[in-house]
Order: sequence, then C-alpha cells, then structure tokens
Amino acid sequence: MKILVCGASGFIGQHLCVSLVKAGHEVVHGVRKPERPSDVAMDYGRDLDPETWLPRLAGVDAVINAVGILQEIGQRRFDAIHRDAPIALFKACEMAGVRRVIQISALGGANEMGSTLYMRSKREADAYLRQTSLDWSILRPSLIVGADGASSRLFRVFASLPVIGLPGKGLQLLQPVHIDDICAAVLNLLESSEPTRQVIAAVGPEAMTYRGMLQAYRDAMQLAPPIWLPVPMFFMNMAAWLAALFPASVLSPVSLRMLEEGNVADSAKFSRLLGHKPRGADAWFSGLSPDMLRTQAIAAWSLPLFRLALALVWIITGVLSLGIFPVDQSLDLLRRVGLHNVVADIALYGAALLDLAFGLATLLASGRLLWRLQMALIAGYTIIISIFLPEYWLHPFGPILKNIAILALLIVLDAFETRKG
Repeated sequence: MKILVCGASGFIGQHLCVSLVKAGHEVVHGVRKPERPSDVAMDYGRDLDPETWLPRLAGVDAVINAVGILQEIGQRRFDAIHRDAPIALFKACEMAGVRRVIQISALGGANEMGSTLYMRSKREADAYLRQTSLDWSILRPSLIVGADGASSRLFRVFASLPVIGLPGKGLQLLQPVHIDDICAAVLNLLESSEPTRQVIAAVGPEAMTYRGMLQAYRDAMQLAPPIWLPVPMFFMNMAAWLAALFPASVLSPVSLRMLEEGNVADSAKFSRLLGHKPRGADAWFSGLSPDMLRTQAIAAWSLPLFRLALALVWIITGVLSLGIFPVDQSLDLLRRVGLHNVVADIALYGAALLDLAFGLATLLASGRLLWRLQMALIAGYTIIISIFLPEYWLHPFGPILKNIAILALLIVLDAFETRKG
C-alpha cells in the first residue's frame, strides 16, 4: 500500500513511518521541510484548500493524519492545523478516490467537545471526517509514552528529581499508551479488509494518577523514593503561563487544563483492535537500560543547575570584589602576593571584571574553551594562594578547598560537551 503520513517528522509520525516500512508499505512522508526523495512539502497552517492537496494524493492508497501542536505559535493556530487543513485533506481524499483515512486525534475529558481550543479543534475535524463517505478510523490516544517522545522525556526529568512538585495532590487521572501500541493499531486498521468507521480510545490497560505515572517512570529508572511536594494550582497555572512563553515547552495552560480534566477511557475496544492487552507501565521501557534512562533524565536538569550555580559563584565573587568587600583588605592580600600600587588596582578590578565575564558567559554560552579557561584560572588562583597565603588551606570555612568541588563541576560540564555540527 502507498501511504501518505502527514506529520511524518513528528514523534508519532516518525514511529508510524518506521512501522509501515517494516510492514512492507511504501511511505510518502508529509513534512514542512522536505529533505528526502520520499518527502512531500505541506504546511497545515496554510494548506486549507482541497485543490492544494490533490497533487499530493496521486497514487496514494491511504492517508494518516498525525499532525498536531500543543501551543499556538505565530501563524500556527489550532483551528488551521487541527481543523481546517485536515478537513481540506479529507475533502481532497474524497475527490481523489483515496478511501482509507486514519485520523490520530486526542482523548479528552468528560466533555466530548473539550473545554480548550486544542480539543475543540480536534473534535471538529473528527466530526467532519465521521460524516464523510470515506473508510475512516479515528484513534484518540491518551498521553503517549515513548523513550524519545518530548512529553515522556519531560516526565522522566520530573520523575528523576529528588523533590517532585505535584499539581495539587497529583491525583489527576491518566491512562498512558505506548507508541508501539499506537503503531500496531494503525497497521491493523490498514490491513483490515473491512471498512472500520469507528472511534477508538487508544489507552493503556488501566488508569493511574499523575503521581502514579511519575512513580512508574521513577521505577523504570530504579530511583529511590523522592519527596512529593503538592503545589497549589494557582502556582501551577502561573508556571504554565510562564512556560508557554517558550515555544518548545510541553507545559502550557492548555496542557495543564487537559491534565486537570482527566484522560481515561475503557480499553476494551483498543485491546480488541490490538489482539491483546496494551502495554502496561512495567513494560514501557523494556529493553532499555535503567542506567541510561536515569543518566539522561538527571543530566537534563543537573547540567543547567551546575551552570547556574557556577555562574552565581563567578558573578557574586566579581560584585563583591568591586567594592562590597573592603577594598583595602583586598589590596592588603594582593600586597602579600607581591602586587602594589597601580598594579594591585589593575589586578583587583581586572580579576573582578573577569569573574563577571565568566559568570555571564556561563549563563549565556557553553563550550570546552570556556570551561577550560575557568579551570586554568581556578588552578592559577589556587597555586598563587598556596605559595603566598598557605594559611587559607587551613581556614575552617575552606575557601580554597571549595575550589576542588568547583573544578569537579567544571570537569563534568566539559565531559558533557558534544561536537558541534
């Protein structure tokens, strides 16, 4: 079968394409920026007319719509991407004689049409497809789990924290489904010889709370029990609003609202489609090393934390040296090192400005050169102090001993640097 997968570059689309090719189908990859011969350019924010879609459907036997966004950004609006473009595609399928269409929609709460623009736009496209003459199927997944999925990576990061913030008490209900089960369901729908024309809730075998889901992620990483911290919804809403300012953020007012509304359904129909029970939480990451999962998750928050802590050390040190700490005492220390008069002034203020520069660079940039320059400076300071002010090694506050911890932190940051390009 020749199958057009719209949204082939997304998390769901990529997995679908791999599964379809393995099953022997010919896949046409519908993407915004074509790179391969099998890619077809499409823009759901602009392609709102059936005639635009007709050339893309030549020779196509089936269409899978796996396009979706969690946030509206610029011209990428829910109504266009979730409703208007899919409806234009469905009309074009009828015009071109493409009979089989699979719509990857979304599972909502108790309100069938949803209470968010995200869900309403999805439902309106579903409603249009259901009244067509096409051989349609609509899959409505709950939260989709996959090691490489953006939401799964985010929840794995949350779950790896020693203190985990919960929206309210974390009792929101979810029924996560594994991406492999989504792919298997799509293959079964495509290979069915009978028209399907059904809406199927694609869910895991059982409902769980948000806290329970994070615990499942934590179990997969073999982590010790955390401290659970309930966060009032007022603060969660503020955090969601701030997170929405970043285009790649999974957390937004829309996603938080959908979490609050719940995301569960009866799994019986989905199980019949699969021919077996969907994958449970204990098998979400089967075959993947807990060490790898844990290292990836902890690195995602520990490396930014290291950079922030390091930047604060440099910036505060620089500010203190510019005059908050008595200048005469600083100059007295420099005299003991052998620096006097103008040379001492230049050394004091030059070092303070260098500290500030390192602090800002640590916040805004990264790279081995930056980390190694800092290592060299700290090593230089330590050697000079060891020669001229050795008593600071014996100071009860350990001002020089702390350099060992900072050097260790810099070594970790240096080790995590990857090649550019």
